Amino acid sequence: MFETAKRRQPLWLLAELTYKCPLQCPYCSNPLDFAAAGQELTTEQWIDVFRQARKMGAAQLGFSGGEPLVRQDLEILIAEARRLGYYTNLITSGIGLNAQRIAHFHDAGLDHIQVSFQASDEEVNQMLSGSAKAFAQKLKMAREVKAQGYPMVLNFVTHRHNIDQIDRIIELCVELEADYVELATCQYYGWAFENREALLPTRAQLERAERITNEYRERLAAQGHPIKLIFVTPDYYEERPKKCMNGWGELFLTVTPDGTALPCHSARMLPLTFPNVKDHSLSHIWNDSEGFNYFRGKGWMKEPCRSCDEQDDDLGGCRCQAYMLTGDMHNADPVCSKSEHHSLILEARLAAEADVSATAMTFRNERNSRVFLKG
Repeated sequence: MFETAKRRQPLWLLAELTYKCPLQCPYCSNPLDFAAAGQELTTEQWIDVFRQARKMGAAQLGFSGGEPLVRQDLEILIAEARRLGYYTNLITSGIGLNAQRIAHFHDAGLDHIQVSFQASDEEVNQMLSGSAKAFAQKLKMAREVKAQGYPMVLNFVTHRHNIDQIDRIIELCVELEADYVELATCQYYGWAFENREALLPTRAQLERAERITNEYRERLAAQGHPIKLIFVTPDYYEERPKKCMNGWGELFLTVTPDGTALPCHSARMLPLTFPNVKDHSLSHIWNDSEGFNYFRGKGWMKEPCRSCDEQDDDLGGCRCQAYMLTGDMHNADPVCSKSEHHSLILEARLAAEADVSATAMTFRNERNSRVFLKG
């Protein structure tokens, strides 16, 4: 059933080096059952993955997790990536970072560091991360990243518990002299989907946050301030879905800590077989495996996607979201107003209008992951 049109080669490789993390964010995109993950790839196995992907055309390499700083071989991996010619990006909470290690990363050839924050103040940051020391550490490391010549790139995942702080978040970023700020409204996969009821903001909250962000953009631009504010809206308040990773198996390749290769971060949840780099070459995985070929093209589509005149715009939307919400990965993404399951999105929006202040969140940690494993 696979379409045989010429494939693009992967351009963006995401190396999820580990699922270990000192924080316990309730919106983490890692799988709920991460505690069952197999043994992490060794240094040599990761380097082999980098070499294979580079040979196939990959140009950008992201180091992610969990918390990638947990890996003591990170400097070695960065140096090899530089030797191979990648543009490299470290995606980190900043916990475990220090001035000396930043200097080592710089010497190894790391191009870019993105530091994530949970909120603009210590109290909310602690509530979400589970660490009393995290906020001060993040502030210190953001400044140190800048001091050592890197552009300051900050990421705030926004949701019901911090989106009303959007003005204070932006003010903090200006104070820190950030160059780029991603205000990424929570996307509901992994732990975020488990906690959606407690995290999904109301439409009014979202519209207010976007309006304030636009006002800051105009004001800062008028002042000649170089900061770039990037506001990412959630699918749940759209009427049309986004194209999955710019097309399933088109540009993006994720390798998980145990070596499973995926066409997107969350694809492991789907009832498909995804091969492991320990058993197969990346070339075979990308070109010949069931998992990477299954949703390429449009032959898999059901109605209303099959006859929709917008099918090339979004390719039916997110396969993982369709599966999570409807139980069938072939269905149209319920975000689409043409989907027969769009009512599920409308119900989630309506539920967000209720007072959920007493709704408990399930925090991302190994103990809770093992609870999910027990069913």
